[in-house]
Amino acid sequence: MTWAMRKGFAVYPRTISWIAISVGGLAMFLIFGSWFLVSYPLGSIMRGYFYGVNSSKDLDFVISLGNQNATVLAHDSNLDLVPKKFPSDEVIVDKKIESESNPPPQSSSNRPANDESSNVIDKDLLPKSKSPDAMISSSQSVPENKEKRDEGTIPSVVSSKESKDGIDTSKSENAEAGGSVSKGSISNSSDTDMGSKNPDPLPTNGSTASDLGCDLYHGTWVYDSAGPLYKNNSCPVLSQMQNCQGNGRPDKEYENWRWKPSQCNLPRFDPKKFLKLMNGKTLAFIGDSVARNQMESLLCILWQVEVPKNRGNKKMQRYYFRSTSVMIVRIWSSWLVKQTNEPLDFAQDGVVKLHLDAPDDHFMEFVPNFDVIVMSSGHWFAKQSVYVLNNEIVGGQLWWPDKSRRMKVNNIEAFQISVETILTALATSPNYTGLTIVRSYSPDHYEGGAWNTGGSCTGKDRPLAPGERVENKFTNIMHDKQLSGFNAAIKKLKNKSRLVLMDITEAFEYRHDGHPGPYRNTDPNKLTKRGPDGKPPPQDCLHWCMPGPVDTWNELVLDIIRRDFEGNQHFSS
Repeated sequence: MTWAMRKGFAVYPRTISWIAISVGGLAMFLIFGSWFLVSYPLGSIMRGYFYGVNSSKDLDFVISLGNQNATVLAHDSNLDLVPKKFPSDEVIVDKKIESESNPPPQSSSNRPANDESSNVIDKDLLPKSKSPDAMISSSQSVPENKEKRDEGTIPSVVSSKESKDGIDTSKSENAEAGGSVSKGSISNSSDTDMGSKNPDPLPTNGSTASDLGCDLYHGTWVYDSAGPLYKNNSCPVLSQMQNCQGNGRPDKEYENWRWKPSQCNLPRFDPKKFLKLMNGKTLAFIGDSVARNQMESLLCILWQVEVPKNRGNKKMQRYYFRSTSVMIVRIWSSWLVKQTNEPLDFAQDGVVKLHLDAPDDHFMEFVPNFDVIVMSSGHWFAKQSVYVLNNEIVGGQLWWPDKSRRMKVNNIEAFQISVETILTALATSPNYTGLTIVRSYSPDHYEGGAWNTGGSCTGKDRPLAPGERVENKFTNIMHDKQLSGFNAAIKKLKNKSRLVLMDITEAFEYRHDGHPGPYRNTDPNKLTKRGPDGKPPPQDCLHWCMPGPVDTWNELVLDIIRRDFEGNQHFSS
């Protein structure tokens, strides 16, 4: 052994110093490694590895932050941290995915209910057993018109057990209550004081709704001084067209009106409770741009407690909340049924053919991975398309070149068929055991004409009172056709999934103040008032401002999920 000696110092073997250096280095390594494991859980890293990370290419998603544009780089297109593997991304989800990019909406106002060629809305339009008390018999169907809806309960929650065994409980739930309303609980909204500024106290958290006797969809809009759950400049995924404050809308009162059911309180959305209930699960919004509107509302609310990771790819938008492994998904599907463009019989190449008897295969492959699906559709049935049943052309919208042939199916009938088709596909899919929430038809508020013929919602700054609401015949018939499709589907329920009708149509007919109107962009020179000739500026009276009434949809979704999961031990947290 070599000794190092120096006058005035103790004698140490040279190797001891190297030992000290090694021990120090090891200590530093352990400290750094512990910090790394805490910050980036090994389980997530390994899942990402085993779920097929084979590309370093990032996808860009352009979003808006207040009035500024920002670009968020997505993670690898194949990466999925939810413990369910999605198929590889070799197929690109439609060119349609953002052909939804915000052209002007169309109107359903002042239209004949059976008009086959009228333009309605918008080019912008994207466990598993339940306790008997939470079930109804599939033989009980949703009433198919408003008069019937007001006379009694509207059952909406159906399980395969009921469908198979014919269980008929005495506590049949109302459709609007998401499976927790007892018979005779409906209260006519005309009896309420719509637009009251002296509401009953509104709950800020928890649930005060009686699960046995609360009809969530008949009530009143009340003013809540607490304000919205987020601000327009506190959510980076808010589409600019729905950023009404960022686009210069001068009034803000529309943000403060909250929905108050007649017989109970609808709790304010609790983001932490939502993430806890959905722990390890996936919620998917599937549909048109109104579905996107609702998805962004949910993300904006959740963003206030946790910033999600963007896991989006070419097939879908995906946002992952690391703390609870919750994934929020959005898939664009404008009609929810299969689309083709190839020539068929006397329909030329290029025009969209809708196979009304086949679900959209762009998203059906993912359905087994979803625990909750929120469906949205209807407005694209105003657009040009050809209707096909059994590979035979049976009708069309804004298309019927051969007048000598009889059209068998118009656009509103096609909508009903499409609803039955997609819900039946979900109700019979052998590998789907989730909760499907069918959000009913979202009303628009073009007054005085269609979107391109002078229709307007300019200057509307508070909800309508009961005596002020004007019946929209087209909205009503689309709503009733949707209910007919829902009723037909629940009778075919075979798997362990559940179907719930979230019937928002009537309540939201009062919210003509909640649309962007002319405040659709940041252009400082945009027209916001009628011109000298009385003509209104271009505007959007279909989509919803954010924050705004659309946030109520997610409060309802949370209440439906809570009631479903709490009656389902596999889902309780």
